[in-house]
Amino acid sequence: METVSAYFGSLVFDDRVMKASLSADVYRSLKKTIDEGAKLDIGVANAVADAMKDWAVEHGATHYTHWFQPLTGITAEKHDSFISPSPDGGVIMEFSGKELIKGEPDASSFPSGGLRATFEARGYTAWDPTSYAFIKGKTLCIPTAFCSYGGEALDKKTPLLRSMEALNKQALRILRLFGNEDVKCVRTSVGPEQEYFLIPKEMYDQRPDLRFTGRTLFGAKSPKGQEMDDHYFGVIKPRVAAYMEDLNRELWKLGILAKTEHNEVAPAQHELAPIYSTTNIATDHNQLTMEMMQKIASRHDLVCLLHEKPFAGVNGSGKHNNWSMATDTGVNLLSPGETPYENAQFLLFLCAVIKAVDDYQDLLRLSVATAGNDHRLGANEAPPAVVSIFLGDELNAVLEAIENNTPYNGTQKTQMKLGVDVLPKFNRDTTDRNRTSPFAFTGNKFEFRMLGSSNSIACANIMLNSAVAESLKIYADRLEGAEDFETALHEMIRKTIHDHKRIIFNGNGYNDSWIEEATQKRGLLNYRTTPDCMPHLLDEKNVKMLTAQGVYSKAELESRCEIMLENYCKTVLIEANTMIDMAQTQIAPAVEAYTAELARSAASKKALVPSLACAFESERVEKLSSLVDAIAEQTQKLTDAVSDVYQAENTLAQAELIRDCVLPQMDALRAPCDEAETLTAKKYWPFPTYGDLLFGVR
Repeated sequence: METVSAYFGSLVFDDRVMKASLSADVYRSLKKTIDEGAKLDIGVANAVADAMKDWAVEHGATHYTHWFQPLTGITAEKHDSFISPSPDGGVIMEFSGKELIKGEPDASSFPSGGLRATFEARGYTAWDPTSYAFIKGKTLCIPTAFCSYGGEALDKKTPLLRSMEALNKQALRILRLFGNEDVKCVRTSVGPEQEYFLIPKEMYDQRPDLRFTGRTLFGAKSPKGQEMDDHYFGVIKPRVAAYMEDLNRELWKLGILAKTEHNEVAPAQHELAPIYSTTNIATDHNQLTMEMMQKIASRHDLVCLLHEKPFAGVNGSGKHNNWSMATDTGVNLLSPGETPYENAQFLLFLCAVIKAVDDYQDLLRLSVATAGNDHRLGANEAPPAVVSIFLGDELNAVLEAIENNTPYNGTQKTQMKLGVDVLPKFNRDTTDRNRTSPFAFTGNKFEFRMLGSSNSIACANIMLNSAVAESLKIYADRLEGAEDFETALHEMIRKTIHDHKRIIFNGNGYNDSWIEEATQKRGLLNYRTTPDCMPHLLDEKNVKMLTAQGVYSKAELESRCEIMLENYCKTVLIEANTMIDMAQTQIAPAVEAYTAELARSAASKKALVPSLACAFESERVEKLSSLVDAIAEQTQKLTDAVSDVYQAENTLAQAELIRDCVLPQMDALRAPCDEAETLTAKKYWPFPTYGDLLFGVR
């Protein structure tokens, strides 16, 4: 049997392949471009393209594509074959450096937020040499950035790369102040944990809401949900295990470091977690992971749901973004070491993150804002919409000692004593974990837990990188001009702690009292929905910071705000129209049919025995008839609410109407439909129930 190490990365044009297939000079030049950002020579590009083509053809590829990430939230690709005509009537396989470096997809057919008019079609894709090319099916996929004819970024990769450069520039300034001259670059790393649901395909096909929206718009609570806590980390069912095995193999071939798999809290819910990668590569890999999850599910007659809240009443799915900073010399800048109180470099980088999260909590919140995630944030399986930082007891004590200029005695190691001699002894960690925190320190990294499962991780990391870069810039500007570095450093750390301690909260984020304390006493922001937070992208302080760091232009920011609000509106309107259709053409007719059967049954009984009261049938007919009337009434109200949205003057006004009118009316329509489900004979109900969906994979 072939071992994992034998086929891992077999479909990736990675460093191993490049070193073996390129000349020494070409390889060195390319590595200089990848590692240090040196300009790419066209001669090098030609040599790389030729080697890449030969390698891809050897692995069965017939086409190539510039693989990019437009503002749709998913990936895009246009395939071109390697073939060119030869004089003898045959074909030859060709691929040039020019074709590697640049492509020209239509830029007017993707979301642009006004950056492109419909008649302005030209756009460009540009090879990203920092992310390895790979083979998918019979196509060589070349990761690329995507921009308009005017140079504006129309994708998620370009601003992400800009944010990484911004952080690298400012972090190097800080490291030089500490005497670190050997460091050439600082990279952010991410390990995104990915949650998802698996349901039977035959049931999915019977649910228009799942097919059109990715979530159930109707559904009465199942007799059993997650109450018993028996699914979390439980034994993985054979059918799911076979899916996971298949998924792992395909991901490993693509060089994706899939590491951990387990059952999650809700029935039919699972999680996959990778080993850390550089943020740009991790983002590419996560997009591929989501695509492969859904593709491989179909091989097993399953459907993978990536919606943040596919089922009401059970946990939704998130994507925990484990983020850190490290030098090219292998130093994790967020590692406290054994004596964090004495580790000034660590403390300064920690304070930069604390300041960034406090100053730009609005950007972090809106970076994860979608219609789907609005259903999840603030529920009891996800962090609240209020952004805060968990540091744990040890770091909290360190920061308090620094702020108050008092001695810090350190945290004593506690040995775990389990009362059984045969079990191993080990030291307890110096701090607990907090699953309710949106932004939690977990030893040598921060876990940003607010991302939704279907989100690209690019947006959150763009904002996080940019905000931290801004903090580091402020620090570097002050420290570089300080007369006494040590004194200025200590004072800066102490001042940051004092000014930004409001963002630090180590308690229960699910507690209602915390939301009151956060907003009323600490002055933290609580943007519960996408329309609440998205307009703040264009606040003066945010535009100033993001443009100064070179991450976005003002026009690019305006386009993102428009696109995200428009996407929110389109998403909910599709849901509302799907509800209307299902209620009118499936649910109401099913309830009426069952009501008619009950009425016929009662009439038959009375014909045989006139004295029978037929209490059950009479009571049920009356109740179901009233529910049908309620369904009709609420369907009409939802139809009217949707019509009002279409009449609104702009996208923000539409989004606010959806938040205030459409979504409450969707809930109002769902209520009688779900109640009717509990009273209607199963053979009449037109689609699989929650019990069927959540427990259908055996």
